[in-house]
Amino acid sequence: MMPVQRTAPAPSRIGLDLIAVPEGADLELDLRLESVTEGVLVSGTVDADTEGECSRCLEPFTSHVQLHLTELFAYPDSVTDETTDADDVYRVEDDAVDLEPLIVDVAGLTLPLRPLCSEDCQGLCPECGVRLSIAEPGHSHERLDPRWAGLAAKLQDQGSDT
Repeated sequence: MMPVQRTAPAPSRIGLDLIAVPEGADLELDLRLESVTEGVLVSGTVDADTEGECSRCLEPFTSHVQLHLTELFAYPDSVTDETTDADDVYRVEDDAVDLEPLIVDVAGLTLPLRPLCSEDCQGLCPECGVRLSIAEPGHSHERLDPRWAGLAAKLQDQGSDT
């Protein structure tokens, strides 16, 4: 067993369309590498800061993510390597494990598909597009149901005749 604790820069943008760990951001690795019969078992956490865009109000924000890793990297010619499809298992290559694909896969499963700048984000006003968090209290627009528009116009015309 070998503990690994180090900081490394993100080699590329890691994440989803609306939220990701930016390229070059620090990845705090706190891992445990264990030699097992079939390969190397990697377990631990990766901590990183993220940058994103709120899915409700479209404002940029930053946050933090902790990725939990537990994965077997199969030795060449092991039973796991021979009986598993190429895309279904990570492999030890030249006595090394490449953590980047694992981190990318775990980030894709951990990061939210619809990230929010805050849990109580109210989003945008559907009428004028102003962020509701900065709009005046009671922000609203008078909307007339189009089915009543003809009657409202007729009543308005009658009111101007008197």
